[in-house]
Amino acid sequence: MDVEIPRDVASLDPELLQLPEVSPLALKESPHIAEELYSQWLSLPDTVRLVKSLIDDAKAGLPLNVPGNSSSPNAASTNSLPSMFPAGSAPPLSPRSSSGSPRTMKRGAASLSSLGSPLKVVSVPAREFIPQFYFQNGRPPPFELKEQCLSKIEQLFFGHMDGLRVHEFREVTKEVCKLPSFFSGALFRRIDVDCMGIVTRDAFVDYWLSSNILTTDIATRIFFILKQPDHKYLTQEDFKPILRELLATHPGLEFLQSTPEFQERYAETVIYRIFYYMNRSGNGHLTLRELKRGNLIAAMQHADEEDDINKVLRYFSYEHFYVIYCKFWELDTDHDFLIDKENLIRYGNHALTYRIVDRIFSQVPRKFTSKVEGKMGYEDFVYFILSEEDKSSEPSLEYWFRCIDLDGNGVLTPNEMQFFYEEQLHRMECMAQEPVLFEDILCQMVDMIGPECESHFALRDLKNSKLSGNVFNILFNLNKFMAFETRDPFLIRQERENPTLTEWDRFAHREYIRLSMEEDGEDASNGSGDVWDESLEAPF
Repeated sequence: MDVEIPRDVASLDPELLQLPEVSPLALKESPHIAEELYSQWLSLPDTVRLVKSLIDDAKAGLPLNVPGNSSSPNAASTNSLPSMFPAGSAPPLSPRSSSGSPRTMKRGAASLSSLGSPLKVVSVPAREFIPQFYFQNGRPPPFELKEQCLSKIEQLFFGHMDGLRVHEFREVTKEVCKLPSFFSGALFRRIDVDCMGIVTRDAFVDYWLSSNILTTDIATRIFFILKQPDHKYLTQEDFKPILRELLATHPGLEFLQSTPEFQERYAETVIYRIFYYMNRSGNGHLTLRELKRGNLIAAMQHADEEDDINKVLRYFSYEHFYVIYCKFWELDTDHDFLIDKENLIRYGNHALTYRIVDRIFSQVPRKFTSKVEGKMGYEDFVYFILSEEDKSSEPSLEYWFRCIDLDGNGVLTPNEMQFFYEEQLHRMECMAQEPVLFEDILCQMVDMIGPECESHFALRDLKNSKLSGNVFNILFNLNKFMAFETRDPFLIRQERENPTLTEWDRFAHREYIRLSMEEDGEDASNGSGDVWDESLEAPF
């Protein structure tokens, strides 16, 4: 089909049809301007020739040679539109394009680029593939890992068509789930929701693989196995099932099976120690974040692998429980399982001042779990003794900081510290010891801690110093203050020989030896032929 060029169009002077510059804002506000500009562009002779050429190429089956979309180096020049500027009046182009390469396009191509073309092909960039990163029920296990797990499950369930009973489930807990063996009962009951007393192969696969527990870390596994379904935290009650199983199966605790009352006390003490160190908020709700940040998982694995439970110093040592319980029993003179101020003042051979004991019983550092007014229960005593005998730990520093911070403003001022030191000074005078003035003590403490502001101590100052425990000993524990002043060579040698042991570890070791020797002496005086040794063949 031939395109006939109208005479009136062919006779138009192109110079009269130069397109004016129009801002994008003007086009947006007045769309009819764009239509008028488009009509003017179509009326240009070169535009008419371009359209006719494209139609002829299309009839002949040739590829479109659209300006701005041609691979030919001369395409821009052969099909360029008339310049927007009269000859010789165009401003110079930038020496480099936006991509940094030299400008080689002619003015006509620049005009076409600025005007655009309705036939220009726009290339759409390929969409980037983003793999799924959120899975509502956890990330599915990789194929190889899943196959390995299924192979191990088939092996352990082979020959048990009906499933496994609880005493047969321990190997699955260790080999497949990678959990301590004393989690076997808790995991079994989590799967056996109908209390049938048996777990089938399909039920275990559905729980472990279909729920994607396989891909979670061990802390998350333990957390969801122990917690109650409607809770987002662990309570002390949640730990009791695994402690009962530990007591029933661990060779290092076998001797306690004849004394169930001490089994219960041991389990309680372990749980109290766990929450003392792990539950930093102190609300009795142990979160997954707190569980991951602590060292409980490593201690559980150590307890599962070690036959001598006393080598598991974190949380599970029976010797540590023995020391805590005996210390409490010594103070609880009427054995009602409660102690008062007069009982606690005798602790450590009257090492503490009355003022610090009053602060403890004011329940400022920690609210008592005992329901009896003015009495401290066993759990409260566990928190106290762990804080007293290891003042280098963060829970201990927080405990004693709250005691000394009389106004609760978050800093320890010289006046607050002097209030507690005054009783220490008086006790030194009564014992004919050379008194050390508070001004000198304050300078010594500032040098030890190096606080950001010398006018007071903040909690972060104490946590940043390895000598912080000595500050509290100076203020209210006379025996440890004097030992620090004299630099007991025995304690210094102990620290050098066992740098990995904490102050609590050293204290518990010394006290266990002393208490066991006293027990031996009582057995000998009673004519008993049984000798207490460190194999712990009896609880007391």
